[in-house]
Amino acid sequence: MRNWLAVAALPLLLLPAAAEAGKSTVTLAMALEPPGLDPTTGAAAAIAQITLYNVYEGLTRVNQDATVSPMLAESWTVSDDGKTYTFKLKQGVTFHDGTDFDAGDVKFTYERNAAEDSKNKRKKYFTNMASITAPDAHTVVVALKEPRPTFLFNMGESTSVIVNEEAAATNATKPVGTGPFKFVKWTKGDKVVLARDPGYRDVGAIKLEGLTFRFINDQAAQIAAVMAGDIDLIPYSRAAESIDVIKANERLQVTIGTTEGETILSTNNKHPALSKLKVRQAIAHAIDRAEIIEGAMFGAGTPIGSHFAPHNPDYVDLTGRYPHDPAKAKALLAEAGHGSGLELSLKLPPTGYARDGGQIVAQQLERVGIKVKIANVEWPIWLKEVYKQKNYDLSIVSHVEPMDIGIYARKNYYFQYDNADFNAIMAKADATTDPATRSKHLKQAQHKLAEDAVNGYLFQLAKITVKDKGLQGVWRNSPMFVNDMRSVSWK
Repeated sequence: MRNWLAVAALPLLLLPAAAEAGKSTVTLAMALEPPGLDPTTGAAAAIAQITLYNVYEGLTRVNQDATVSPMLAESWTVSDDGKTYTFKLKQGVTFHDGTDFDAGDVKFTYERNAAEDSKNKRKKYFTNMASITAPDAHTVVVALKEPRPTFLFNMGESTSVIVNEEAAATNATKPVGTGPFKFVKWTKGDKVVLARDPGYRDVGAIKLEGLTFRFINDQAAQIAAVMAGDIDLIPYSRAAESIDVIKANERLQVTIGTTEGETILSTNNKHPALSKLKVRQAIAHAIDRAEIIEGAMFGAGTPIGSHFAPHNPDYVDLTGRYPHDPAKAKALLAEAGHGSGLELSLKLPPTGYARDGGQIVAQQLERVGIKVKIANVEWPIWLKEVYKQKNYDLSIVSHVEPMDIGIYARKNYYFQYDNADFNAIMAKADATTDPATRSKHLKQAQHKLAEDAVNGYLFQLAKITVKDKGLQGVWRNSPMFVNDMRSVSWK
């Protein structure tokens, strides 16, 4: 209740009665500062929160309801075998540096993403492209090696935004895109500022003059700032414990929607002990999801038993596969040769759900004989040591990319799960264009991950949004971890 008390103790002078008249900018609060601002080379989801659809654009756009619509592509056609996509590009589009957008930029971007030295976290999307041709300046033809039913959706993700060759090398610090807002400045440790691009092709439809993304990791500080009017919007808040206090402020509104964020106890499957199925099963039985959701999220979360979003029509509820059973967990540890105990480390990034959830998970594991040493690390260290170097035993993080169950088939991914049967299931799911067949394979994949207890599956992250009531057009649900501000305006 510590954050609730901090908010409840705020003096009433911090509660302005109405939104400032004539406001034309929006200040958003983010818990994490991204390590860079190029989503085609960086893995952090915080990059897309700032840049996707605001600074950068893709050929397609994913809408709030997860449908796909044109963005830089005006239209497209698909061959009967599902392998060839012909895109007609919008004309009159320019990058923020003044250069014209054309088919050459698409070809450059996709080939760069597929290159041997590519750092794109969805590199697989682009290595599946057999060829990328530009018959003319406004036409791009992409031929795939294997059909992908989610291809148009994938081209609307942050990893697929189009960049120009002139600015590609410096996009991480000075992003240049074709979006409605252009980069102004980045004050490290504080904020990123964007301004409406007067040269944007549809600038008249963009009502906001500017955006400021403030980096405020502490939840109580975020709530204090929004109640004081210093922040207009917290798009991904952990304010479940403070909802009643926030609602008492007539200027503010709280909405609760869905995200693609599977929150998991990430597990290094090549750790000497964690490579044993019985040890991972013991951890699964030791976990009490209800206690974690209540303690870390104040009840705002949906239990999951595999790596799949509950709102997806192909979801299978596998939370009963390993019910909370400490006695069973102890027995499995003994069978695995760790009856006298086991010591593991738990590296936690600086998100509230991870830090608070980590304390609860550590207590649950210690009850069954697993001694846990917690190490709180900053985000760049987490990315380096856990995600890249795989130097960890356990961690807690939300994987927020849409439909990302395929990461378990990715070679050398940080879970270090390498299973030929799972890979074969995903290959079949990715190759089919028949929805029923794909659904069958996706359900098989969920069962396989649950059976193998690859990770500790905790809960689906809820999208709790706290905003000024005067703001219109803010997404309630989040099919991607994005803050699309192009349609946001003040009343």
